[in-house]
Amino acid sequence: MSQQDLYLVIGILIAGFSIPSMLGALADRRSPRLAAVLIVIGGALILLALSQQSYAWPDIPEAFIRVLAQVLR
Repeated sequence: MSQQDLYLVIGILIAGFSIPSMLGALADRRSPRLAAVLIVIGGALILLALSQQSYAWPDIPEAFIRVLAQVLR
């Protein structure tokens, strides 16, 4: 597992988990501030990973598996 894999996986998870937060805030007619911050953080981590190592679409699930294997080890 490389640092770029970790950045990519954490960035995707943070950005993905911010979507329900954003939808909930919009449904309640609140400003989605936290969700917007989380999307920016997740996007920055994804861009950091992509700038250091190029990933193809099939590489993304493999990065998840490598990170998960390292965490469970």
